Amino acid sequence: MNVVIKVNDEIKEKMIEYYKDKRRDKKIPYVVFQAEDEDTVITMYESGKVMFQGTSADVDASMWGIQIEQTKEKKETSKDNPYHNCSSVGSDEVGTGDYFGPIVVTATYVSKDDVNFLDKLGVGDSKKITDDKIKKIAPEIAKKIKYRSIILSNSEYNEKYSKDVNMNKIKSIMHNKVLYQLVNEEKPNYDYIIVDEFARSQRYYGYLDGIDKIQKGITFMTKAEDKNLAVAAASIISRYIFLKEFDKICDSINLPLVKGAGRDVDNIGEEVVEKYGEDKLKEIAKLNFKNTERILHTMIY
Repeated sequence: MNVVIKVNDEIKEKMIEYYKDKRRDKKIPYVVFQAEDEDTVITMYESGKVMFQGTSADVDASMWGIQIEQTKEKKETSKDNPYHNCSSVGSDEVGTGDYFGPIVVTATYVSKDDVNFLDKLGVGDSKKITDDKIKKIAPEIAKKIKYRSIILSNSEYNEKYSKDVNMNKIKSIMHNKVLYQLVNEEKPNYDYIIVDEFARSQRYYGYLDGIDKIQKGITFMTKAEDKNLAVAAASIISRYIFLKEFDKICDSINLPLVKGAGRDVDNIGEEVVEKYGEDKLKEIAKLNFKNTERILHTMIY
C-alpha cells in the first residue's frame, strides 16, 4: 500500500525529528530523508510530500492527522480467486486510524454454504460500505455467521501503548486472541485462515512472543477484505461494533465526535478538553496520535 500526504513546514520539522533515529543511510535526489518504522517505509520529498509504503501505510499516515492526498491500489476482484468460494476463517480490525473510539477486532467463520448468502447481502470491505448499510446488514450476518470480537477501549490502549508496544503489536495480540478462540471453541472445518496483512508473517508472530495460545497456519494477504468473505464479514461486524461504541462515547460527553484523525478532529478535541479537562482525552482518544499535541498546544489556560 502506498499513501501520500502533503505536509506544511511545521509538520515537516516534527516528522524530521520523529524519524531521526529510524533513517536509512542512503541519499536520494530530492528526498529530505527516508526512514523505516516497523513495516512502513517513509520518504519525505523536498516538495513537502511524504510517501508511506507498507502494509500499515494508511495507519502510519493517519496518525499525523492530515488528509490523505492519494492512494494507489490495484483494483482486485474477489469472485475469481480461490479465497472467495471456500470455507474460511478471517479476521479484520477497525478503529486503528481513528483518534476517538475503540479498536475492534473480529474473527468470523464463513463456510462455503454461506458464500451465496453473503454475496446477496453485498458483503465487502466495510470502508467501502456506508455506515447505514453496515447497521442494517451486520446484525443479519452476526445471526448466521460464527464470530468472536474483542474491544480495546482507548484508556486500555493508552495504558498498553509504549516504545516497546506499538500499534501493530497490539493488533497482533488482538487478532491472535479472536482467531484462537474461534478456531478452538467452534472447531470449524476451514480451507484457510486469512488475516488482512498489517505486518509480515515473521513480524506478526514475533509480536506474539511470550503468549502461550497462538493460532498458527495463517495466510496473510493485502486487501484481504476484497478477496475473502470471512475477512469482509469480520470487517463489517467490527465496524458495526465500533459505530455502536462510538455513539456511546458521544452520548456520554454530549458532544458529536468526529471519526478519523483530521483537523476537524482537533476542533472537537479542544471542545472536549474545555468541557471536561485533559484527563478525558485519556479515556476517549489515542494519545500517541499527533492530534493530541495540536489540541493541547492550541489550548489557552
